[in-house]
This record gives sequence, structure tokens and C-alpha cells, in this order.
Amino acid sequence: MKVVVLGLWHLGCVTAACAAKFANVVGLDFSEETVSSLRAGKAPLFEPGLDALIRDGLRQRTLSFETHPEAICQDADMLWVAYDTPVDDDDRADLAPVLKGIARCHPYLADRAIILISSQIPAGTCRSLEVGYPGRRFAYAPENLRLGRAIEIFLKPDRIILGARNSEDAAFVGAFLKNFSTNLLVVSPESAEVIKHGINAFLAVSITFMNELSRLCEAIGADAREVERGLKSESRIGPGAYLSPGGPFAGGTLARDVVALTNLAEKQQEELILIPAIKLSNDRHKLWALQKLREELGTLRDQIVTILGLTYKPNTDTLRRSLAIELCRLLQTEGVEIRAFDPVVKALPDDLKNVSLFRNIEEATPGSDAVVVCTEWPQLLEVRWPSIMPALRRAIVIDANGFLLSKLQGIPGVRYRCVGKPRTA
Repeated sequence: MKVVVLGLWHLGCVTAACAAKFANVVGLDFSEETVSSLRAGKAPLFEPGLDALIRDGLRQRTLSFETHPEAICQDADMLWVAYDTPVDDDDRADLAPVLKGIARCHPYLADRAIILISSQIPAGTCRSLEVGYPGRRFAYAPENLRLGRAIEIFLKPDRIILGARNSEDAAFVGAFLKNFSTNLLVVSPESAEVIKHGINAFLAVSITFMNELSRLCEAIGADAREVERGLKSESRIGPGAYLSPGGPFAGGTLARDVVALTNLAEKQQEELILIPAIKLSNDRHKLWALQKLREELGTLRDQIVTILGLTYKPNTDTLRRSLAIELCRLLQTEGVEIRAFDPVVKALPDDLKNVSLFRNIEEATPGSDAVVVCTEWPQLLEVRWPSIMPALRRAIVIDANGFLLSKLQGIPGVRYRCVGKPRTA
């Protein structure tokens, strides 16, 4: 089988590199710079193991990269659309890259070729494309990647959702997808689209529910982690529930689907109450760290705050939609002197004028009035915190998820704040 993977950023690069284990794959992107880098075995962003997997495909000649669709699409059996769909500041998906990419490739595809979409798309997109391209076959297999663990998740998913219009399309695409998982759930394209929205919205509501409950725990003196254990002991909830006190969800992944369902309901004139409230609750919870700093320090002007971790998640170099960056911007407006450490970040956004980037934690923390743990890099667990804390001007640690709780417990004089634990004297 020959597969053309369209769109080569995070999703597309992982898809192309993993699919090349089982097929002849050509990665297609219209950026000469991106393709040139990939031909040299270098992905356009950091993802553990991705560069090595790309180089392996290039070496075995099962993977190549091109910028022009004319020749490579003509004998393709499948066009796999894998753009990382961008979202605006209001978390609304921008389908332009997906639609433009399909439009450029469609004239060169053979009639037999199927277009499989894994990009994040609003419900109804596949039907709209079928109307726009009569006779063309479309299927939808929503992506399920996670930054930092993308290759592992792609190669060994617990299941794959496949939206196909008929049994022939399901059999054709399913035969290839079963290289990754034999647990294939085949539904209609519309159902697959809503399943993707629904999964992320359910995870989002679980996070916001637990964080609201955790803030109440802080206020009345309960311990949210004890409450978490109690909730998960209920058989109708279960130990795998997405219920852990901590920071808000970040990035556009979950919020995109909350907004998509909200917009879909508005178009259908169906009033929703719960789903639109998810984003409102989560946006308010984004201020938790700032509120704790104010509680501990009072006025923030001229205080020194050290931020540990800047990226959206550990094991990635992505700064876009990072909560740490959002916090830096808020602190900057308050007149705070900001120090920061992140093991992979070499440069900061241009608008962060009050932020100094340090090479290690030992240099970033002395003289600080507070430390905020934002990105849970494993390196933070290796630090000798008992020797670090005395160098702070005030030994205050704000750590939403309790990542360093076990490391800082028992160190004299440390004031430690995490979501769901009451303030102690």
C-alpha cells in the first residue's frame, strides 16, 4: 500500500514515521523548509524518539518527503490528512489548512484512493466534504496523540475509532489500521466526529469538576487527594476516572472540542448548560497560581518569582498555549521580576521582557520570594531541595499538581501550596 500523509507537524510527522513501518509512505507538506529538515532526519518539533524513527524510515526507504502533490498522489491508495488543526484565541478550530490541503491533492488522486482524515475537525466535516467532492470516499479516524508519548500511543493504542460511510471503506482502511490495533470500533463518520468531541469534553468536565471540588476542599480544610480516593472507590466512578486535583487543562486540545460542541448546539438551536460552562470554569481555574501568590506575598510588585518549566507539557518544546507562559504574562503586568528554568527552552516570546532564563535551578532560585512549578519535568525530582530552599528569600512553593509534594514534605520553614490542600500556618 502507498500512503501519502498530508501535513507534517506533530500529528503528521508521527503518523508518517509510524505508518512507514507497514507501508510505503510519502510525507507531503507545502513548506520547503519543513520538508528539507525532514529529509535530513530532523522533525520540526521535539517529540521523544521521533527523529530516530524518521531516520529509520528514510534509511529503509519506506519513508520519503515531498512538497508537490502532482506525482506522488497519482498512485496513492490513501491520502491520510494529518494537519494539526490550529485554534484561535477563543479555541475555535481553523479548518483552512485541512480544506486547502485536500483541494490541492484531490485532482491528482486516483478514483480508487480514499481520503482518511485524522486532523481535529468539527462534526459534519466529512459529510460536507462528500458533498463538495462527489464520488470521493472519505473516512475519519480521530487522532489520539499526547505530546511526549506520541509514538507509544500511536503504535499501541488501546483502540481505534474509525468512521466510514460503508463496509467496503471500513474494510479497506481497517485492514491497514489493524497494524496498530485489532480493537477497531467502526461507526459512521458523524458518530466518529462526535465521539472525538465527546471524549475530550468528558475529560474536560472531569478535570473542571475535580478542580472546583478541590478549591472547596482548600476553603473548608478537607484534603482533595483523600476525597479523590473516596470518589474512585465508588464502583460507578472507578479508579481510572479522570479525577485528580491539580491545574487546569491547557492547550487547545480539550477546549477545541468543548467549543466545537457548544457551536454545534448553537447552530442546531439546542440549548446546552453544562458543556459551555466547562470552559468558563477552567478559565477561572487558570488564575489559581496567581491567587496563591497573592495570598502568600500580598502585593506582587518588585517580588522575585521563579518559574520552573515553561513548555506546554514535559517532553515537548512547545510554548504555544502554555500555562506557564500565560502566568509569566500576568506576573509581568503586576511588576514582578521573573526568573525561569526549562531544560529545553532556549528563547522566550518577544513580549516577555521581565523574564530571565537560567541554565539550571540552582542559579534560578536564590533570593526568590516564591517558586512556581509549572511543567513537570523529571529533572525537578532530581534536585536536592533541602539545599536549595535555604537560599530563597522566602521558602514558598506553589505547585498545582503536587508534583514535588514528596520531595518538599518535612523541609523546615517551607510553605507549600497545591490544589486541594488547605493552607497551613
